[in-house]
Amino acid sequence: MAAHLSIRIWQMVAAVVAAAVTVGMSVTPVASADPTGGADGARWTATEDGPQQYPGVHIDWDVPITMSDGTVLKANVYRPMDAAGRIVQTPLPTIVNLTPYTKLASMLATSAVSIPVLYDALVTLMNRFDLFDLRGTPLSGLGEQIRALSGGVGRTFAADPNLVRSGYTQIVVDVRGTGFSQGVWQAFGEREQQDTVEVVQWASKQPWSNGRIGMSGISYSAINQLQAAEHHAPGLQAIFPIVPGSDLLRDTVAPGGGFDVGFVPAWAALINIGKWIPDLASIATGRFDWKWLADRVASPITFIDTMLQALTVTSVDNIPPNLKSYLDPNGYFRTGLTGHPERITTPTFVIGGWHDIFANSEPRIIQEIPLPTSSKKLIMGDWYHLDATSGLGTPGAPPRVDVLQRAWFDKWLKDIDNGIDRYSPVTMWQQGGNWTTADRFPRPGMTYTRHYLTADPSGTTGTVAHDGSLGSAPPTDRTTLTAAPGLSTICSRDGVQGTAGFFGLQIIDACYKDSRTAEVAALTFTGRPVAAPTLISGPVNVHLNTVLDATDGYWSATLNDVAPDGNSSVLTSGQLTASLRKVDDGRSQRSADGDYTAPFHVLTLEDRQPVVPGQPTTLDIALVPTDAVLQPGHRLRVDIYAANFPRGMMIPALLLESQLKPQHLVLDPQAPSWVNLPLNRPL
Repeated sequence: MAAHLSIRIWQMVAAVVAAAVTVGMSVTPVASADPTGGADGARWTATEDGPQQYPGVHIDWDVPITMSDGTVLKANVYRPMDAAGRIVQTPLPTIVNLTPYTKLASMLATSAVSIPVLYDALVTLMNRFDLFDLRGTPLSGLGEQIRALSGGVGRTFAADPNLVRSGYTQIVVDVRGTGFSQGVWQAFGEREQQDTVEVVQWASKQPWSNGRIGMSGISYSAINQLQAAEHHAPGLQAIFPIVPGSDLLRDTVAPGGGFDVGFVPAWAALINIGKWIPDLASIATGRFDWKWLADRVASPITFIDTMLQALTVTSVDNIPPNLKSYLDPNGYFRTGLTGHPERITTPTFVIGGWHDIFANSEPRIIQEIPLPTSSKKLIMGDWYHLDATSGLGTPGAPPRVDVLQRAWFDKWLKDIDNGIDRYSPVTMWQQGGNWTTADRFPRPGMTYTRHYLTADPSGTTGTVAHDGSLGSAPPTDRTTLTAAPGLSTICSRDGVQGTAGFFGLQIIDACYKDSRTAEVAALTFTGRPVAAPTLISGPVNVHLNTVLDATDGYWSATLNDVAPDGNSSVLTSGQLTASLRKVDDGRSQRSADGDYTAPFHVLTLEDRQPVVPGQPTTLDIALVPTDAVLQPGHRLRVDIYAANFPRGMMIPALLLESQLKPQHLVLDPQAPSWVNLPLNRPL
């Protein structure tokens, strides 16, 4: 009795502390510092993997949902069945997943994870017996791709049969213009966002729903979760977005103003191919949806035609009106690609990766959501987009994502006190270290300091465009260094990141885990070995004094951890088109000394500032937020490139202005170049 009373008092104190927090992550309830969740985490796993309330799952196929404009979306509805094979009639909490990758693919994934020998046994072999663990081999990246399955991603991409059997209804809906749904695909546009809200509201009013709605899904299906929460969709009470984006323009469409040729075209092509797969069952039964076909004919290659147009326009002055409507800062870029996490009041659990295509957004989403840390959580792994969740569920790591998702929904949709609200607010793979926890990101104790780029040779590199040094003092002499645009970055961590981790060279560690191949075209600046573990946590800014021989150019920068054996591993990176260097100070962040830590570039053609050839041009390049530890004997390095293909490439209208001429970095005592670093101790 006394023990029970003590627990209740502790819970009341934690609730009071949580309720006192209204903005940010500066105060936290008493939380577990164990990335695994400790005893709570073990119970979450047992709950997901153990016997469920109901033995069966019933599927209603292609349920029509009519939107307010008359367009019909199609959904598969998954409901539990009792031991007698009867559909459970009790209204249940409902999980919504909207996907452009077709609910047909979702159904196949759900079927696969429903076969124990194909999924549960494989997950057990991976997590308990290190199957496909290729660490220490030249192909460790291949193992990490395969082991993404072991992190529970199969049950979060589609419907989770265990979740349904535990007493949830789950629906998977084809986004407008994709799968079997009518309409024209809009990719996060205003109409699609309204569809998402209407689908959530529809689900909350069905007889099989008790009105308490959660949302699940990966990537696209994670982004529309955020959008639904921003719009306060009626009935929505919890979301669990995995690798979501918020500022999609800066994340992946045009990082630094350069077109991501590695991911966006292939992604758009995949959805356009999938949307043409017909409903064969409706053809066989004579119920074919001719409106579906008419909508596909009306827009056969949605967005691909626009991309082709953008890649063939050779002058900014000749951009056609229909293309300008996309590029207009008050048009699609604002309504479709720019999120507003500050509007979210729904409990949110974000899963992200330091090298995900959306890594720029993921930590900021949680920073900006105005909720106590009991209601918002962040996990950042050492992942790209397609291998996200790899390694979860292994010793020392957070639980699998299906386990965490189940615990999150049980807490917020069923009011089960399972301790997930006390899980660490921020759980991070600390690059160069291991899984760690913190009460916020950036982690406390960081101080921003300048570290200057100088021409003095560090003696730590092989063949590079220039071997320079990184130190606490500016250069004493004026030096001009030259970098030429090239293709060495194809074999780089950015090359893999820009293709969402799908790029074939990911399996070659010499490309994605070691920058020495890419650095043949780089200006490198390397610091001295650190004597003690040195933490880096937060966004990073690289300030450059440049001179171009043309009216435009493209700069890229990486921050690297250099091991004693010379291996140069990218911690974070950024890029910028020189003419798109205008900064919105109202949305930027600065350190105490006034230097930018996270400059927010406007990135619109209307705000271009053409470069004057031969004249100094100052640039601030925002690097993606990161968290890392430099171990004793390791060094920090900044790499500067004059290109970053395929992660970013200027559109031809700007590329022709650059003429692909060599670019110059001026190291001047009176106008130095530096990197502004968040550190726990001086280098």
